Amino acid sequence: MATLNAHIPSGPLAQKWTRHRNESRLISPANKRKYKIIVVGAGLAGASASAALAELGYEVHNFVYHDSPRRAHSVAAQGGINAAKNYQNDGDSVWRLFYDTIKGGDFRAREANVYRLAEVSVQIIDHCVALGVPFAREYGGLLDNRSFGGAQVSRTFYARGQTGQQLLLGAYSALCRMIAAGQVKSYTHTEMLDLVVVDGHAKGIIARDLRTGRITRHNADAVVLATGGYANVFYLSTNALNSNATAIWRAYKRGACFANPCFTQIHPTCIPVSGEYQSKLTLMSESLRNDGRIWVPKRPEDCRKHPNDIPESDRDYYLERMYPAYGNLCPRDIASRAAKKVCDEGRGVGPGGRGVYLDFSDAIKRLGIAKIRERYGNLFDMYHEITGEDAYQVPMRIYPAVHYTMGGLWVDYNLMSNLPGLFVIGEANFSDHGANRLGASALMQGLADGFFILPLTIGNYLANVNPAQRPSTDHPAFADAEQEVTRRLQRLLNSRGKRTPTDFHRELGRLLWDHCGMARNKNGLEFALRRIPELRDQFWHDVNVPGEASSLNQALEKANRVADFLELAELMCLDALHREESCGGHFREEHQLPDGEAKRDDEHFAYVAAWEYAGPDRAPILNKEPLVYEEVRMTTRSYK
Repeated sequence: MATLNAHIPSGPLAQKWTRHRNESRLISPANKRKYKIIVVGAGLAGASASAALAELGYEVHNFVYHDSPRRAHSVAAQGGINAAKNYQNDGDSVWRLFYDTIKGGDFRAREANVYRLAEVSVQIIDHCVALGVPFAREYGGLLDNRSFGGAQVSRTFYARGQTGQQLLLGAYSALCRMIAAGQVKSYTHTEMLDLVVVDGHAKGIIARDLRTGRITRHNADAVVLATGGYANVFYLSTNALNSNATAIWRAYKRGACFANPCFTQIHPTCIPVSGEYQSKLTLMSESLRNDGRIWVPKRPEDCRKHPNDIPESDRDYYLERMYPAYGNLCPRDIASRAAKKVCDEGRGVGPGGRGVYLDFSDAIKRLGIAKIRERYGNLFDMYHEITGEDAYQVPMRIYPAVHYTMGGLWVDYNLMSNLPGLFVIGEANFSDHGANRLGASALMQGLADGFFILPLTIGNYLANVNPAQRPSTDHPAFADAEQEVTRRLQRLLNSRGKRTPTDFHRELGRLLWDHCGMARNKNGLEFALRRIPELRDQFWHDVNVPGEASSLNQALEKANRVADFLELAELMCLDALHREESCGGHFREEHQLPDGEAKRDDEHFAYVAAWEYAGPDRAPILNKEPLVYEEVRMTTRSYK
């Protein structure tokens, strides 16, 4: 069994982070230069961590499979970033942001980590302004805010509908400065394919140059994974096509526990599926729910009518009806299930009846088209580009889709996994969002981890590491890991079957969406747990991967990632089956209240489920970290 020690500091909640900073061991500037740190990933978390660590004097090696860090998926987070600045003087505070996040996650997140996130949020905005991020401003020049799902205050800072892109450019510029200074060595077009563990500590990675196919060994005193989430296991998701789980999955198979893998988020405002062979889905930012009203016809027979021909009296603004206190800004999991419910009743719109309307006509009457265009213009343009419809004149059609993963590798308060020397930041870890992430919190976590938390906590670990004893890449552990990677790639190439990796991925995604998606039940999960191993066996016998390993081979890249998804999917279903409750995005149909809301079981499931790899063909081991709340009381979540 793995040892899970969260290392949460003692003392009052509001003083834990300050106390931890004061008590952490430090490394002198002269000694920092002796340490080498590998950072895998260059999105918001990876770029900010690489820049911050390099600024401190560490030797940083950054790896990203993109041609440039600017291609990272962080650009897709459009709506904004939360911070408890209380610029609107509407009652916000660090405590309220903390509580909204804990409640939004359905009381399944670690209290101390969430409070620290809310506490650090106020520093992020000032830091990003200093980096030149062009946040929206009010007429007088002050930074503007808007509201977001799961909150009754305006705390979300934004740059039109491209906040993630602008924040990434800020972090990227900080990273480029350190690359130019020689403090960061950047490896683009390079994918991590295994973690190297020496004497129980993470000491390096095995990587592949995607252009030449060359396998390389890289050693370090610590490894940081900032590789994002695993939503693409569902095939259709809002993630970029190349987003994958390989880095964290290989770390799991080297001993790092995987926490809460079934906690996946369905986002309520995505453009609906339009065809059988669609390869990804497009997110319409949650920020649109500030001014857009969501509705469906009251009668199924009106679903085929043009929306502008349906009178107000025949429209059901169902979120405003069901959740009057929050209305269209109720949390994502609740809004998604409500959309599914009205569509299941036969009142969905668009092809296949899988869509609801997001209508801006009232906001346009109230504010004018110019103001709506100022706030959301690029989102409306993107919607028009994809659908051919003008959302200024006709309501958008949206439907829930897989978007974010709250599960990830288990980490302690220091953001270190149970595998010493392996740190995990951003969406790749599990720590801050519980069973449901509130909107505008992903960017906040990525930058908090990278700029403000990891640079301190990694030093606390490295202070006990002698850089002179760093294993060389000639160590047998590096040779063994490289051999295993080479053998796996060759096995994929030797399987001259008839089906493409994408074909298998599409089938797996449909299976997961049907049985471990927006709703789950015992029979469906048990069916998936029987079918996934069969599909995995078929994959290894019937996948077709043309080309060679010694050159650019995108089919090989895809097959390698799908092979990992086929293993991860089984763990997700196992986790969902074992958690006999409903909470946040994990909705077990057998566990719901009379009004259809999620029914938690705090007596039996108030813990983090951290799964430990036990070897091939053996069931993983379940480790439990109890969730103990010192400052909040677990209550039935209500947004009515």
